[in-house]
Formats: sequence, C-alpha cells, structure tokens
Amino acid sequence: MNDQLPVQIRSRRSHNKSRAGCQNCKKRRVKCDEKKPHCTKCVRHSIECDFASPAASTSPDPTRRFRFRPSKYQPGLRTSSPSTRTEAVTSSDTSASTGVQCDLAGSALSGGISFADLKLYHHFVTSTYKTLADEKMDHKRVWSHHVPQWGISFPSIMHLILALSALHLAHEDPASRTQFIAQADDHFTFGVRSVSAVLCLLNTENCQLIYMSAALICLVYFGRGPRRGEYLVFSDIGRSEWLILLHGVHSIVSQNHDRVFTGVLEPIPDDSIGGVSDELQAELDEHLQQVRQVQAFILSHVTDETSRTLFAAAISDLLSAFEEVYKMRSAGKDGICLMHLVVGWVYRLRAEMISLLEQKDRYALILFGHWSILLVYQRSSWLMQGWDAHVLHGVRTSLGEEDQQWLAWPIQVIEGGVPTHGTFIL
Repeated sequence: MNDQLPVQIRSRRSHNKSRAGCQNCKKRRVKCDEKKPHCTKCVRHSIECDFASPAASTSPDPTRRFRFRPSKYQPGLRTSSPSTRTEAVTSSDTSASTGVQCDLAGSALSGGISFADLKLYHHFVTSTYKTLADEKMDHKRVWSHHVPQWGISFPSIMHLILALSALHLAHEDPASRTQFIAQADDHFTFGVRSVSAVLCLLNTENCQLIYMSAALICLVYFGRGPRRGEYLVFSDIGRSEWLILLHGVHSIVSQNHDRVFTGVLEPIPDDSIGGVSDELQAELDEHLQQVRQVQAFILSHVTDETSRTLFAAAISDLLSAFEEVYKMRSAGKDGICLMHLVVGWVYRLRAEMISLLEQKDRYALILFGHWSILLVYQRSSWLMQGWDAHVLHGVRTSLGEEDQQWLAWPIQVIEGGVPTHGTFIL
C-alpha cells in the first residue's frame, strides 16, 4: 500500500505575454506594462526607457544613460560647494549617470538618497556610530542597528545621522572639511525642520523616535564645534541655541519618560562602575575642595533665602557630578561615556539658575566655570574637543575683574592640565 500523499501539481497562472515590451524589460526577463513614453519598470529603476526614443534600436544599447533623481536631502544646487553640486559620473565601457540621486526601490524614503548621502550613511554604520556610545555597553545595538534602521522610516533621524557622519568625516579629513560641513549643515537644517513638524503629533508610537531626534540634534550641535558668542547655557546676544535644544529634550522626556526609556532604550546598569580608584582619589579631592570654597563664598554673599537654596542645590549636584565622573574614569571610561553625567548637571538646573546664567550673574558664572572642568574629561571624543576652553572663555569675558580670581582653578585645569597636588589659596 502506498501511504504517501498525492503530490498536488499547481498549474501555472496564465498571463498575457509582453511581445512589444521595452528592451530593458526583455533583457531582465520581466513583464513590461508597455506604458509610454516610459514603462513603469524603467521609471521605478530610474533608467531611460527606449520607448522614449522614436529611433529605439531592437538591441539594447550598452552605453544607455541612467537617470538619477534629485536628492530630497539637498535644498538646491550650491554652486559654491562641491558637496552639493550636481555632477555627471561617466564610464567609458558600461553606463553613465546624469545626477546624484539613486532610486532605492521600495524605500520608505520615497525617492532614495544621493550617492553623497550613501557615502555618509555607510560611514555612519561602519565608523561614526562607534563614537557615540560605549560599544561594550550597547548590548541592544541601539547605535549600530536600531538608530540607522529608524532613520529609514523617520526622516529627521536619517538627516541627523547623516549630519553627524558628515561632521565626523570633517574631523577625520580636514582637507575636505568645507565640503563635509556644508553637507552637515544641510542635513541638520532638514532634520530640525522635520522633527519640528511632528512634535505636535507626539504619541506612544513615535515618542522614542522624536526623543532620539532631539538627542541627535544636541550631538550635532556639539560636533559642529564651538560658535563665537555661544557658551551652551548663555550667549552674548539672546538665548543660547543649545539650551533651547536641550529644553526640547527635557520637555519630551518629562512628559513621556516611561514610554521613551523602554524596550531598546531602557537603561542597562553598568556593573563595571565601582568606587574611585586610589590613583584618582587625590585628584577628585582637589576638585571637591575647590568647589566647596566656591560654595562657601557664594553662600556667604547671597542673603536671599530662596537664592541660597537654589545655589546650594546646584552646588551639591555639581559635587555629585564630579564624584560620578571620577567613578567612571576609574573604570577606564571617558569621552562620550561621560555625556549623561556632564550634560546631566545642566539638564537638571532649575529654571531660576538658568535665568541667572543668562543674565550673567557673577555667582552663577563662577559656578558654571567650575562645571566646565568636567568637559576636560570628554576631550577624547571628537564631538567635545575645544568645548572646555570655549565655555571657560565665555565665563571669563562675562565676569567682572574683581571675580576673576575665582576662576583660577578652572583656568589651571583647562589650560595647564590637572595638577595632582596643592590647593588654590584665596
């Protein structure tokens, strides 16, 4: 007895053969819909359909030209910058393109990205992402996998990771800095514009994407480098641009904390962080002693009880920030790994303290000058190079001559290296 099941043979689905299709479809052995002047397949793949040519040959032309669509990521042709100028790339023996846009069929970005942008994307997924977090602690592959993937469906993230990649390339290749900076600025502009457009649509489904966009905006700002007259929390004229961006992150997190920090963004405790090593303890003690001297000076001069409470809280938090940074440093972590601790102090400042800094209050500036010391330990990150000296410069130029002595310690640390012994005597 044969107990095998009978094999069901499916009949081939009938269809009308395309006998008058274009040569491209015939060569690829796909059905052509014979639409003129361009069939759908050729339009989808951005190649020139021979239907458009009345003198089309019956055999495919090996030198046919491929057409590439204008990049949606570029605001227009910039004649002064080679990074966004449309160029023709030719080949003597195969094909030639006439633009800078490659159509990625099926992409949610509808229209694809340009060759210049593909280079930036490749650099991000192979190099830049490694500079944005501690790879050993990125167990969920947030930066190597999820963020690039989110960028495909969420335009603001795509623009911003390309901006970061361009800035990273500008750092690695100073000879091409002008070109990469121009690309970064274009993507940053579009990234901010696109995330601003969806802020009003913040919900459970997109809150993580919007949060990541806001965080990327802050990183791009750092990567772009210090700007004259802008010192993170205050500026020479008007409000600080970075502070406005940071407030945007704060607003998103405060309203959606549990929805943001879940799943792939749920924080993972770092078991390698312990206490401060013996080698760094003396250095930390030096910092803490200097900040406590500032604390005594400020609290002895500020008589208003509300202001005293405000300064006491900010100083206490700064002392804690120094201790946490030195625990991280003792575990061999610095640079980008310290971002949440260093920026965290500014992030937690009360609105009244921010207002005092914007008004260039003498006591707030002295405290901020000592906070800038923490930026020293982020120098190993390309994003943060130059920021410590820049912020200190802003404090020095905004502080009166009679208070310059209170910046002696930050000046010594930032400009002369961290001393291991001795205390600044008033």
